[in-house]
Amino acid sequence: MCGITGFLQQGTTTAEILRGQVMRMAETLVHRGPDDAGAWVDEAAGLAFGFRRLAIIDLSPAAHQPMLSANSRFVLVFNGEIYNYRDLRVALEKRGVRFRSASDAEVLLECVSAWGPMLAFERLWGMFAIALWDREERILYLARDRLGKKPLYYASMGGSFLFASELKALRVHPAFDATIDRNALAAYLRYGYVPAPHAIYGSARKLLPGHYAVVRGAGSIQVQPYWDAAAVTYRALSQRSIPDETEAIKELESLLLDAVARRMIADVPLGAMLSGGIDSSAVVALMQRQCPRPVKTFTIGFRDAAYNEAVAAKAVAAHLGTEHTELYVTPEEAQEVIPDLPRLYDEPFADSSQIPTFLVCKMARKHVTVCLSGDGGDELFGGYTRYMLAQRIWDIARRVPRSARRGAAKIIRSMPTQTWDAMYRGVERWLPSKWRMTLPGDKAHKLAGLLAAAHPDGLYRTLVSVWKNPNDLVIGGSEPETILDDASLRERFPDFTERMMFWDLVTYLPGDILTKVDRASMGVSLEARSPLLDHRLVEWAWKIPMNLKSRKGQSKWLLRQVLYKYVPPGLVERPKMGFGIPLGEWLRGSLRDWAEALLDEKRLREGGLLRPEPIRRVWLEHLAGRRKADHALWAVLMFQAWLDSVSPT
Repeated sequence: MCGITGFLQQGTTTAEILRGQVMRMAETLVHRGPDDAGAWVDEAAGLAFGFRRLAIIDLSPAAHQPMLSANSRFVLVFNGEIYNYRDLRVALEKRGVRFRSASDAEVLLECVSAWGPMLAFERLWGMFAIALWDREERILYLARDRLGKKPLYYASMGGSFLFASELKALRVHPAFDATIDRNALAAYLRYGYVPAPHAIYGSARKLLPGHYAVVRGAGSIQVQPYWDAAAVTYRALSQRSIPDETEAIKELESLLLDAVARRMIADVPLGAMLSGGIDSSAVVALMQRQCPRPVKTFTIGFRDAAYNEAVAAKAVAAHLGTEHTELYVTPEEAQEVIPDLPRLYDEPFADSSQIPTFLVCKMARKHVTVCLSGDGGDELFGGYTRYMLAQRIWDIARRVPRSARRGAAKIIRSMPTQTWDAMYRGVERWLPSKWRMTLPGDKAHKLAGLLAAAHPDGLYRTLVSVWKNPNDLVIGGSEPETILDDASLRERFPDFTERMMFWDLVTYLPGDILTKVDRASMGVSLEARSPLLDHRLVEWAWKIPMNLKSRKGQSKWLLRQVLYKYVPPGLVERPKMGFGIPLGEWLRGSLRDWAEALLDEKRLREGGLLRPEPIRRVWLEHLAGRRKADHALWAVLMFQAWLDSVSPT
C-alpha cells in the first residue's frame, strides 16, 4: 500500500529538475507510505515517477519502487495489493521468468512484460492504482481496480499530464490549475462526495473504477474499461438460475473463505475492524477459522446508546475468541478529529461517519499495519434499509395521487424530529423487533421527502441526496449528469431494488464508502482490505436471485446463513445502526460556534461560490429544532473547511 504520483510534460528540462519536482509531489503522500521513497525519470520523454511506500509484502529493498521490469522495457509505480500474485507468479515461472523479490509489484510488472498491459490488468485480482511507463513505445498507462478501492486522479493542462493518489500531490506541480469546478461542487452538495469522473477542480479527473488510460504525449488521453460493471452485472442477471439453497450457502462460504484467506497474506501484523454487524462479523469469523492464533479485532464505542456498536462487537469477539480491543471515545475526543478532515480527505467529503472511521483506524494502527473490513456486504446482499423502504413506499405511493402524497409529506414535516422520536419511544415496547429502528424522527422526515417522488428512480435520488436542489446553492453551477440519469438502465435492470443496488455499486460504494475508508486508513498508514468486494464474489452475487438476499423483511439472508455457522443469530440480530455520531446535537451544542463561523453570511457571500440565503435558512431551522439538517449542513461545513485548508494564507 503506497502513494503514487508523476507527470509527463512537454519541453526540455534536466533530470535533476524532473526528479526534484516529482519528489516534492511524492512528499505530500508520506502518510500513505512512510517506509520508503523513490523516483524515476526519463529526461528525454519529460516523464517522472514518484513513490511513497508502506511495506506490506516483502519488506526488503528488493521490493523498492519505482521498479524496472527484467527486460528494462517497463517502469512501474503501484498502490495496492494483488491478491492472486502467487498464482500469477507460478504461471510466469513456468514461462521461464525469474524473480528478484517476493513482492506482488514485481509479479505485476512481469505480467505486463509477458502479456501486455491490457491483458495483465484483466488478470489482476485486488485493489490497485497503477502507473506504467512503456519506454519502448513511450506510452504511459494508468489503471484502477474494478470496484474503485484505490484512488487515482489525473489532470492535463499546459503541455503537462499529471497523476497522483491524492489531489494534494497535483497541487504541488506548477502547471496545475486549481480552479474549482462549480458543476462538480453542485454534485458534491447532492451526494456528499464528488462523483467520478469529476473532481472538485475543473482541470482534474478521477479515473473510473475498472478503467485504464492510455497517454501518448501530454495531450493525448484515451480512457476505456477493462471491467465494465454494467455489462458484468447485466450478464450475471441473464445467467441467473434458481440454485439449491444449501448449495448456494456452500458456494458463498467457499468464495468468502478464499477471499478472506488471500487478504490475510502479509509480512506485517494484521487484524480486523469489528462492528458486531453481519458483514464485519462474517469476515472476522472466517478469518478466525483460518488463523491458528486469535485474530486482533478493533471497535470504537460511544456512550450514547443510539450510536454505540461496541457492546455487540465485544459479544461477537468473545464468542469467536478474538484478541479484542475497544476504545470508548468522548464527544470531545471525536470532535478533535474535525480540523484534520480537510487534509485527510483532500477533497470535499461529507459522510460524517468519517470521524469514527478515522478513530478506529487510528486505534488499530497502534497494533497492526493491515486491517480487514466488512465493506461491500450491503451493496451485494441488499443490506441497506433504503432498498426495502423505497420498494415498499413506492408500492403504496403509486396508488395514491401525487397531490395527496405531497399533503401527507407536509404534515409529517410539520412535526420536528424530536417529536417523532418521543412518539416512537411511547410505542416501541409493543412493536415486533423487526419493526424497531434507530433515529425514528430522522426516518419520518426522510419518508416525507420520498412521498413526493414522481417515479421510483426519483425516489432513489431523493434517498441519496444531501441537498435536494444543489443548483440553488451554487452560484453559476449546474449539476452534471451521472449514471443515475441513464434511462436505459430501467430496461437493463427492470427490478427497482436491483437497480438501486447497481447504482450503489458504481456510485455510492466507490464515491463514499471506499473513499471514506481509504483516506481514514491511509491517513494513519494503515492498509484496509475488503474481502466482500472480491470481484469474483461480486460477479457471483449478481447471479443470485433476490429471494436469497432479502427474505420476509430480513436483508442479507444468504450471508446470514453463512455467518450463523459461526455466530449465534442472537449476537448479531439487531436494528441496523450504521457508523454514526450525534452530529445534529453537536452542531446545536459544542460545535455551534465553529459552524457559525463557517456559515457566516458575509463569509459565504464573499466566497462567491455559495448563495448564503438557503444555507442560513436551513441552519437557523436546525438550531431551532424545526428541521433535522445535520447532513446537509455538514456538506457545506466540510466544503468551507476544505476551502480554508487549500486557500493561500
